[in-house]
Amino acid sequence: MTLDQAIRSRRSIRRYTAEPVSVEIVERVLTAAIWAPSAHNRQPWRFVAIQTDSAKQTLAGAMGDRLRADRLADGDPVEAVEADVARSRARILSAPVVIAVCLSMADMDHYPDTRRKKAEYTMAAQSVAMAVQNLLLAAHAEGLGACWMCAPLFCPDAVREALGLPDDWEPQALITLGYPADGGKPASRKPLEAVMLWR
Repeated sequence: MTLDQAIRSRRSIRRYTAEPVSVEIVERVLTAAIWAPSAHNRQPWRFVAIQTDSAKQTLAGAMGDRLRADRLADGDPVEAVEADVARSRARILSAPVVIAVCLSMADMDHYPDTRRKKAEYTMAAQSVAMAVQNLLLAAHAEGLGACWMCAPLFCPDAVREALGLPDDWEPQALITLGYPADGGKPASRKPLEAVMLWR
């Protein structure tokens, strides 16, 4: 598979077979992730590989409780809220492996003013996102399916407590991993001319 083929054929996969994913493959995928470029080469990404049913249950429960509370506070119908919670829970519990992707500012530069603090945080977040793209492409190259979930951004404290994370690890995303049970939905993209300018 060429790089171009990998990029164009990757899909978000939400349904997996029961076949386990080996520790060796998980480590290969995460090794690819950490070879991403990063601001100042500070490598602010942090990862938690979640394989045990108990850890997945704890995480799904904590995130589901927060999702339920937020949606009910929004005034959404109870039936719709419970369906959303069940769907989110199933995505976590049905994946053989879940990778919690975190950001740490510990090694980034620190500034006294808000403008530069914000810029430095954005640099770290962009760095972590680059690592996630490496992770997704590496998983695809290994024959795995994967799906990027941003839900931890809505409940970072719940994720941190559920996983027992160090204080400086800020949850950014979950990546579900497993062998695909289907090919995912067909992908489409805006044409290049709609999203670029020449100057």
